[in-house]
Amino acid sequence: MDTPILSSTLLLTVLLSVGLLFFIRAATKDRTQREQLISDQDETTLMNQVKDYFHSRSYRVAELNSEKNQVTFEGYVRPSWFLGAFLTLLAATGLACLALVLALLFPNLGQFFPAIVLLSPLSGLFYWKKAGRLENVSLSMESIQGQLQSSSIITVTAHRDELMELKRALQLKDVNF
Repeated sequence: MDTPILSSTLLLTVLLSVGLLFFIRAATKDRTQREQLISDQDETTLMNQVKDYFHSRSYRVAELNSEKNQVTFEGYVRPSWFLGAFLTLLAATGLACLALVLALLFPNLGQFFPAIVLLSPLSGLFYWKKAGRLENVSLSMESIQGQLQSSSIITVTAHRDELMELKRALQLKDVNF
């Protein structure tokens, strides 16, 4: 193969490797969001459902501020075995491609480059150490008195996946819906 072809292939492979590194790093990124949700239930009933929901998800009450009607729950979020294995597989594939291009570009050292694939478990280890962390869910509630019934607005600050699950489990709707 021509050296210009190999050089350009190496450049593209290095660019893809940089993208892979950013993808692995993004898997551990904090995705905390704040949303206002509305429920047709009164404040007391909704608060009891929220407490039961977070208790079932292994959260505990970390702070209670009755003046602001605010509760902070705390729980440990475990990393995903599947995502750790998937990131390791992606890293192994990317490093194998890089090793192949380097072996073609430098044939004298070609037998040593496949050893860089052994670095791929570091991506899974990186994910495992960063993704497992203590998560805080902060929420505050206020009542809205309507003509026929009362409803509640709950302001939640949590990880986006936790917000989606909370909305699904308690049938909450976005305020701006």
